[in-house]
Parts: sequence; C-alpha cells; structure tokens
Amino acid sequence: MQKIIEGKAYVLGDNVDTDQIIPAEHLVYSLSDPEESKKYGRYALSGVPEEKAGLPTGHIPFISGENDRSDFQIIIGGSNFGCGSSREHAPYALQKAGVQVVVAESYARIFYRNAVDGGFIVPLETEVVLKEKIKSGDPLSIDLDSLTLKNQNTGQSYSLLPPGDVLPIIEAGGIFEYARKSGMI
Repeated sequence: MQKIIEGKAYVLGDNVDTDQIIPAEHLVYSLSDPEESKKYGRYALSGVPEEKAGLPTGHIPFISGENDRSDFQIIIGGSNFGCGSSREHAPYALQKAGVQVVVAESYARIFYRNAVDGGFIVPLETEVVLKEKIKSGDPLSIDLDSLTLKNQNTGQSYSLLPPGDVLPIIEAGGIFEYARKSGMI
C-alpha cells in the first residue's frame, strides 16, 4: 500500500447511506466477472441526492457519462458515513470506481468493517469538519505515516485520527488474506 495517496476530492454530506452508495437495483451484477463487476463502479454514488453531492460547490457527478471509474479518488464525508443496511457491496463499489480513501467525521460500524474486512478502501476519520473546508475537485494528498491530509490548492493541512490496526488488513487485501499471510489460517 502506498504511504502517500494523492487524488481529487469528492465531498459529500452527512448520513450517506449504503443505498445511496450503491442502489439496490444495481446489486444484480456478478462480483467475480471482471466485465460485470465494472458496473459497480459505474453506479457508485448514483443514489446520492443532489443536495449531498459535490459539496460545497453544488452537484457534481461522481461518474461522468458511461465511465466505470470516477475522476475522484478521495471521498470526504460528513458524519455517519455508510449508514443503512449491511451492504458489503458499498465499499466494493467505491473501490471499483477508483476510490482509495474515504475520510469522514464518523462511520456506521458495518460500513467501516466491510471496508476493512474486504480490503476495499482505507476508511480514515477526522475531528475536523472537512466538508466545509474542501471543495469537490480539490487535489489532496494523504500521508498515512504522519496521518495528515493536505489540500494542494490551499496548502492547508489537517490531522487524521489513527486508524488502529486496520492498515495491514487493507494492505493484505482483506481479513482472510491477512490471516493467511500472518499464519492465522
């Protein structure tokens, strides 16, 4: 896993739920078929209401046209990110869309666990209300060693909370791969 992750920000509001991350009507595609699984990326965040998408600059589409991948690699969320059902497809869809990191004020426990257990994306937390300080499209740099997020447009840096022991699990590709590599199974 890279220790410095760079990419464009996509800013969302509070209480983005798993049905907004990947609506139920798009759960029909095969996860194991490479061509079909791309559709999870195409429909990632397609259920987010306009008032929560692309903040604070107004609605900006997460996926443009018929693309399977987004131009945005870093999601900035508010509080309670990933609430709703225990849909494992939600962090998977974000990964398929090209998202590497979600930085939120807080997470729904099940989303956080699914993100880590599947090794899909890095879920980081901050005590700073970043959705008021960062705009969708801002180029960001996240340093996983120093736990800082820097907005390349403004030069402003923000502290991130320590993620605990989850980075090795994500780096291994999920909980089962981590258990295999560490000799647990």
